[in-house]
Amino acid sequence: MIKKLRRRMTLMVIAVLILVSAGIVLAIHLANERNIAVQAEDTLAVLTEKGGANTRKDNPPARPEEDDDGNRFGRKNGRGLRGQPPEIRSGGDAAAAGLISYYAITLNEDGSVSSWTSDRTDLYTDGQVAAIAESALADGKESGRIGTQFYRKTAGGLVVLDARLDYLSASNVLRSAALIAAASCALLSLLAWLLIRRMVQPVEDAFNRQKQFVSDASHELKTPLAVISANAEVLEQDIGENEYLGYIRSEVRRTDALVNNLLTLARMDKGGAAETVLKSFDLSRALLDVVLPFESTVYEAGKTMDTDIPEGISCTGSEEMIKQLAVILLSNALKYSDEGGRIEVSLKARGKQREIRVFNTGSAISPEDQEHIFDRFWRADPAHGRETGGHGLGLAIARTIVETHRGKIAVDSREGFGTAFTVTLNA
Repeated sequence: MIKKLRRRMTLMVIAVLILVSAGIVLAIHLANERNIAVQAEDTLAVLTEKGGANTRKDNPPARPEEDDDGNRFGRKNGRGLRGQPPEIRSGGDAAAAGLISYYAITLNEDGSVSSWTSDRTDLYTDGQVAAIAESALADGKESGRIGTQFYRKTAGGLVVLDARLDYLSASNVLRSAALIAAASCALLSLLAWLLIRRMVQPVEDAFNRQKQFVSDASHELKTPLAVISANAEVLEQDIGENEYLGYIRSEVRRTDALVNNLLTLARMDKGGAAETVLKSFDLSRALLDVVLPFESTVYEAGKTMDTDIPEGISCTGSEEMIKQLAVILLSNALKYSDEGGRIEVSLKARGKQREIRVFNTGSAISPEDQEHIFDRFWRADPAHGRETGGHGLGLAIARTIVETHRGKIAVDSREGFGTAFTVTLNA
């Protein structure tokens, strides 16, 4: 139990750390995406404002001219102008955006590319430019994004910014952030595990001492109970049947059942469950061995029992423990079913799983009580538990048996329906 608590706490902390780390990485990614988009929009605004006049179709082709260094701008293989066009270069704010390149496209009336200019003509081909122009026109928007390229329409064409380097840089930043987040998450998870282990250790020590006490006390109680029972039998032989001797023997039997249950839990807590030999056995026959003798008890209580247990269904586990599980569930159904009620026992094979279901009519268990019904020494109705002789250990033992077989046990209880316990075991 303590190990499960420690494991759950550790997993919960790790899950929170992973979610926080993922949230931080996602926030960085979204911030980078937004920053690139904002920079691109600002730069496009500058370029279209200062260079948009030259994208008009009716402008004559730019004449070759010299820049400040005496270099001449000239058309290169009909693809564009080498170097930056003067009208785009004048937008010095564009360079501050850190975008890799930009180019202006002049369009014909039918939407085809008339010409295009770029600061990096070596990066693009006529086909690529034409594809961008076609996609931009197909979007039907004044501005937008195609891959890593942002565009804005002008009077006679398009201005396009290529932000591939920005996205590459953002990808590197994101990768670094993810690695840092993963390393931090791993380190914090280790520290959390050590801290939780230290915090839970006193609880685990106390729980171990409690288990040892239960085990020792149970063993010590067996002897005086046996002596009291033997003396009561001797007295009954001497003085005959006596009401008070009957009370003594009844309470001895009740206490002996409690001690046996405590010993069962103590043995399982100490690892007896782990040492249990699991082997294949006839599950149908094992259940019938419990159910058939139980029918007379149900009949004497004025109730009815229906069984649906097909033959030939096998299971891997401990036959004795499964029989004990069936006894617990049937006894529970008999105790808490209503007057003249009905009990149903069924077994079904569902692929590689075996489903045991025990149902009884009667009052429903509240949703709040269902959360604790498998806890030790817990009863939904303590007064009713005293009347029926329960100690709140039966279902706790049942859950331990099911967990030993790596199965599941669940309860379904509703007003007007009754209560059903379903056990799922592996074949």
